[in-house]
Amino acid sequence: MPASLPGYRTRAQRFDALVLDAVEVLERRWAHQLEGVEFAVEEVPPSHPAPWETGVPLGRYFPAEAGQPHRIVVYRRPLETRAQDVEDLAELVHHVVVEQVAHLLGRSPDDVDPDFGDDR
Repeated sequence: MPASLPGYRTRAQRFDALVLDAVEVLERRWAHQLEGVEFAVEEVPPSHPAPWETGVPLGRYFPAEAGQPHRIVVYRRPLETRAQDVEDLAELVHHVVVEQVAHLLGRSPDDVDPDFGDDR
């Protein structure tokens, strides 16, 4: 299929691109602090939520341990389910990435992205 057609990329590939876009925006401001952090997309969260989680998590931050780097995971299916359209999905993805980076940095989401409250 030609790259100019909408079906060229799968839904998962389009979602990955939204996550990358959100990360790139934050890396402009927090490049040093996010150096070495892994960002990943998984279809759904594990079936056993963390004790503090209520409902279905949309993303998680995993601290570095045992030689593994810090890792932020965004869950595709729960976010797609909540989104009304593509623009809403992009905003939701950005929101989740900002929240998880804020958790990693020990800052409020508004500190991580001054426009945080404007998009939701």
